[in-house]
Amino acid sequence: MELPDVQSSLPEVRINLTRVGVKNVQKLVEVARPGKRPVIFISNFDVFVDLPGSLKGANLSRNFEVIDDVLQQAIDGEVKVIEELCSVVARKLLDRHEYAERTEVRMRSQFMVRRETPVSETSCHEVVNVHASAIAQRNDGSPIIRKSIGAEVTGMTACPCAQNIMKDHALHVLENLGVAEDKIDAFFEEVPMATHNQRGRGFLCVETDDDQYVSLEKIIKILKDSMSARIYELLKRGDESYVVMEAHKNARFVEDCVREMARKVIAQFRDLPGDSVVTIKQTNEESIHQHDAYAERKATIAELVAEMDEGAL
Repeated sequence: MELPDVQSSLPEVRINLTRVGVKNVQKLVEVARPGKRPVIFISNFDVFVDLPGSLKGANLSRNFEVIDDVLQQAIDGEVKVIEELCSVVARKLLDRHEYAERTEVRMRSQFMVRRETPVSETSCHEVVNVHASAIAQRNDGSPIIRKSIGAEVTGMTACPCAQNIMKDHALHVLENLGVAEDKIDAFFEEVPMATHNQRGRGFLCVETDDDQYVSLEKIIKILKDSMSARIYELLKRGDESYVVMEAHKNARFVEDCVREMARKVIAQFRDLPGDSVVTIKQTNEESIHQHDAYAERKATIAELVAEMDEGAL
């Protein structure tokens, strides 16, 4: 006996729903790379479609089918980069859910990055959090898709304000000890002053049309290079000295980190369409306070370019 299709029946309250779907679908994502080992991502997916008021429910099993189909494509090498996954899923969801006008896919992933420490070149690993999403909207047979790719990484920051206070104190001490001015200047050139530190968490995401490519590796590099210093899971003595000195030579406020990210985004991605949207966030976990410092900027590429060009005049 054929079972009734309850989802296709009329609901008691006939209103449209913006999002219907599944959340926290856990999958292991493997993306092939020519000439390299595959990249493995431990991922959580949220998948949604809109639902018209004429249907009681959405066929949610189709969401799982689409995800599995696309992940198999990735394993087979048809999906070349992680940035494609969400947009491919969003497009296929429109094919499977014929009643939907809009689909949305969000992916949160972790993957391990192999790194070497700066002095001893000791091998270690780092976990990077990856965020990707895509929204597909029907448009006369050819859907309009907007996708985003982003990452969150951890680094180290050093406070410029406290450092200036410590430098002023050291200056008076050295002067009272009779140290010549030229030697004091030479000392400060070689040895940065102490300050308090923060563990910084930087977030950068770029939203574009589906036909644009934004490198995840470049996003991660921008984040790491925008704080005072990179951090490592394993440090030998020489590495530890290098990281501490690097951070204190490059003291930055939380605001500085966001502005530096914006500058690097324009340097790397200036050729993206002007309506591409950049979201930058920085959170610094303070060491001498109980609160965190935070800064954020969200703007289009065109807006950032205009501001930076104006500021350079």
